Amino acid sequence: MSEAGTLPDDHDRATIREALIEWYEDGHREFPWRETDDPYAILVSEVMSQQTQLERVEEAWEAFLERWPTAAALAAADRSEVVGFWTDHRLGYNNRAKYLHEAARQIGEEFDGEFPEEPDELRELQGVGPYTANAVASFAFNAGDAVVDTNVKRVLHRAFDVPDDDAVFEEAANDLMPDGQSRVWNNAIMELGGVVCRKTPRCDEEPCPWREHCRAYETGDFTAPDVPTQPAFEGSRRQKRGRTIRALRNHEELALDDLGPRIRVDYSPEGDGEGDREWLRELLSDLEEDGLVEVVGNGDEATVRLRR
Repeated sequence: MSEAGTLPDDHDRATIREALIEWYEDGHREFPWRETDDPYAILVSEVMSQQTQLERVEEAWEAFLERWPTAAALAAADRSEVVGFWTDHRLGYNNRAKYLHEAARQIGEEFDGEFPEEPDELRELQGVGPYTANAVASFAFNAGDAVVDTNVKRVLHRAFDVPDDDAVFEEAANDLMPDGQSRVWNNAIMELGGVVCRKTPRCDEEPCPWREHCRAYETGDFTAPDVPTQPAFEGSRRQKRGRTIRALRNHEELALDDLGPRIRVDYSPEGDGEGDREWLRELLSDLEEDGLVEVVGNGDEATVRLRR
């Protein structure tokens, strides 16, 4: 394993990028700050979202922008009013409100009212660290590096075995991100971690675009930097799906009754209920619907292979 884990080669990398972006664009959680490229509005959302649930941020964000719609309007406000708003909306850490107010003043006085676009310039704003600067550059100007938050670390560690090291995470994330697409890519990979690759993964409940390529899905090891112990997995349907993919990777094609024992030791083709051929067909049907496998032929003579 290299220092950056087991990132795919160029050919597979293109496939992985396309799959993630297509998955994101087909349907994702709709937050209003994802529908704008106004850097001020995005900065407000990023500051509010620090250690605060996004669902609670949405109402506060809209109210904040209605009251102070521009950086100039915020800079002209009394700081105590901004802090009071923060407290009233239970956003926590009132220093963030003070920093945001000061950043608005800096934009007017130090940047002549022009919002800085580059991460290095954005970091000059009060309270704006590397992550927030990069996020604003990405989402407002499509000009950032890969964003690396807890969700992204979890995804990269599980999918590609990237070691738990901040510098290595940043290197791997930037290697994987397609050039010139920081806005959609960063939104997409954070969404994957927030919706599917959660602390308790939802590989089967949600249509994960990376299941076929994911090391954790193949091995059943879903630990991650923020998940030090293994989530419930033994005996789960997710485990059986992972075993199916792993078995088919090792064999070009398998007959049903050759595949069954590789998925569960108690497989019985003519059994009655759990673990029989009907159960196997149902499992394969789910994987077919997800575009991961292909069942060739009919009846008991059917064979199974990975979809290419």
